[in-house]
Amino acid sequence: MTKKTPELSATRLHQQRQAQALDANALELFARVVEAGSFSRAARQLGLTRAAISRRVASMEQLVGQPLLARTTRSLGLTEAGRALAGRARAVHEAADAARMVLRKEGDALQGRLRITTMRAFGHSVLLPLLADFGREHPGVAMELLFTERRVDLIREGVDVAFRVTRKPPEDCVAQPVLRFRIGAYAAAGPVLHDPQGLQARPMLMLEGGAQIWPLQWRRLQDDHRTLVELPSHISADNLEALVELARRGQGVVLAPDFCVRDDVAAGRLLNLLPDWELPIAEGDRVQALTLPVHTAGANARALVRMVAQRLGP
Repeated sequence: MTKKTPELSATRLHQQRQAQALDANALELFARVVEAGSFSRAARQLGLTRAAISRRVASMEQLVGQPLLARTTRSLGLTEAGRALAGRARAVHEAADAARMVLRKEGDALQGRLRITTMRAFGHSVLLPLLADFGREHPGVAMELLFTERRVDLIREGVDVAFRVTRKPPEDCVAQPVLRFRIGAYAAAGPVLHDPQGLQARPMLMLEGGAQIWPLQWRRLQDDHRTLVELPSHISADNLEALVELARRGQGVVLAPDFCVRDDVAAGRLLNLLPDWELPIAEGDRVQALTLPVHTAGANARALVRMVAQRLGP
């Protein structure tokens, strides 16, 4: 007589289905947290914030319907459910490490696609020559470039690396500063000005400025003194490269990051009218490379960020 398999209770069946819904990324992250022994240490290893790690573990606990970690102020412990899940999570983590090792052993040559987004000015002035070098070093990588000023969701839009000026990168991304810059006032001819008020006598080339008056607060580099200057727009455009070209042709003063005009200044085509001043912006003074967390970002993305940071570093 065939032995009848006991039926699962509705609660047990729900828990099993929920546990099956945990993806490999979540399980590997849980294994890393358990291995690190604290959210803070795991966050440092993964390149995330402690809050982001805590939220992801909380989501896993909500998914399985019971706590996985017993938290104290000084340490983390596993609950019974956590111990049951930890073994499977460790197996996923070890399998992922083994897979990455196999890929590394296949050779140093990178393969696959790499989707990159960047601001137009940084992309044209700085990034394109570096991407050309990267392409020569790694011909097996097919690159796709997206030039845009809008904020891109890396996961939803399938982007591997985003180059952005930001003081507050998304918590779920790893931010690597790659270039510090200053915004100055550049024109084809002088004279050099001792105070930003002198710009009021010059035609201004403004980014999307229209005919309005721009109140801009400048900072003196020597002593951090601030001064507010209202500047009318003579010519406006939605493209900084176009304004830089007009400045080269003697049509006025363009406010631009130094990385956009470095070659022009070196060649004498443009002059920094306010060498002792800079124009701070709310987004900050650093271009940052944003990628997904260390355990998720691909080798192509990591290699590109590493090369850009090395080339643009001090």
